[in-house]
Amino acid sequence: MESRIRILLLSAVLAAAGLASGCSLLPGRGADAPPPATAADAGEAPVIDPVVERREVKAADIDTEDFQIGAHVGQINVEDFGSTLVVAFRGTYNISERFFLDATYAQTDDVDRTSAETLNNIDLLGGDRQYKYYNVAIGWNVLPGEIFLGKGRAMNSALYVVAGAGNTTFGGDDWFTTTVGGGFRVLPVDFIAVNLDVRNHMFDFDRTGEDKSTNNLEYTLGFSWFF
Repeated sequence: MESRIRILLLSAVLAAAGLASGCSLLPGRGADAPPPATAADAGEAPVIDPVVERREVKAADIDTEDFQIGAHVGQINVEDFGSTLVVAFRGTYNISERFFLDATYAQTDDVDRTSAETLNNIDLLGGDRQYKYYNVAIGWNVLPGEIFLGKGRAMNSALYVVAGAGNTTFGGDDWFTTTVGGGFRVLPVDFIAVNLDVRNHMFDFDRTGEDKSTNNLEYTLGFSWFF
């Protein structure tokens, strides 16, 4: 009886050992199982491509010089005397990215005669019919930035306001003048700026029979060079 029990226990141990050995040979179960197949092994493209194409970035060119000199041409509406051509020369010192100072000298052609001058055959200006002025103004770049021409072209630009004071020579006399206005500037290349300006020159004037404050609106387009 005892011998039969030993034979049964030995048979059970051998059967258990054979079962364990068979399980270790199943795929993915034993230490010798092959690794799982990848997308590269199967010849398929990976979900995330590790190769990133770099975009070429070109920094904007801005001349490092602080001074500009330029010429402007346009039209000025001299109150009571109509509109006439104006030519201006302007020098600018850029204090910082936001602020600048400019000095301007300008003169016009002879202004038109008023209806009163024509009807009464008189000359209210004493023969001096050119409008000349000079002033100094401080400017503030309110919205510096860039404008884009298509996909591959960007130019530095700024929207600005100015305020200043100076002198106007008109009708043979000098008149203290204040100036306010604004404009838009764009740099097609790093050393040239194109400016579109609108400015109002205000001074008291009494040649038309009454002492009044006049508003003389000026519109100019100009080019300036950094140096």
